[in-house]
Amino acid sequence: MAAIDEDETEPAHGRMTLMEHLTELRRRIIVCAIAIVVGGIIGFILYSRILHVLSHPYAEVTRNRGICGPGGCKLVATDPLAPFLVRLKVSTYSGFVIALPVVLWQLWRFITPGLNPKEKKYAIPFIGSSIVLFLLGGFVAWLTFPKALSFLVSIGGGDISTFFTADKYLTFVSLMILAFGLSFEFPVVLVFLMLARVLKTSTLRKYRRHAIVGIVAFAAVITPSQDPYSLFFMAAPMVLFYEGSIVIGRILKR
Repeated sequence: MAAIDEDETEPAHGRMTLMEHLTELRRRIIVCAIAIVVGGIIGFILYSRILHVLSHPYAEVTRNRGICGPGGCKLVATDPLAPFLVRLKVSTYSGFVIALPVVLWQLWRFITPGLNPKEKKYAIPFIGSSIVLFLLGGFVAWLTFPKALSFLVSIGGGDISTFFTADKYLTFVSLMILAFGLSFEFPVVLVFLMLARVLKTSTLRKYRRHAIVGIVAFAAVITPSQDPYSLFFMAAPMVLFYEGSIVIGRILKR
């Protein structure tokens, strides 16, 4: 009796049909959606605590300026539906954050079987470093945010009392964190381009000055607050990341 080839009985992931790929993708999207919904429910329950943390910089800035009494100002709502919509927004954002590990795991499980051993070796460091750098960027944004907010509140002069609506304030905070998180992915992009042999270490060294000017211009454009503090705290790490990418390129002999 002829032996049955293992490849014939268990086809590799790369040999799956288009419908099989779509079925697997749908299943993983459903898992991600469930994780986001569960995270959103948790965010909905913890809404008061989350909102208190997010609004703390605004209360501190207004308190230091003597606005709205010793406790500072509270966020305001300008229409009847605003409080409910704000709660939904906070819950949704929280759901994405809480579900992030599940989403990344599902993405990893979907793409891993199609990678060869060499690609898998680089995939784990790339995904891990991307998560760490994004979280680091969000952390730096949160540390920078009070200074940026203070600048924006005071730039109009003492004759203007600043009151923020909850919806616009939370959108602003989210954009700040997102902008910093994405900008901190800069070294991952550079190292990937070097591994793909699109860039060389010598090219990065040659155009170092041009890159610094480009980084400052990028930080000036992408920061939602457009204040000098955010610009500096975004541009300075990106310059350091640029230099670090050159060092990594030398180690990889690229």
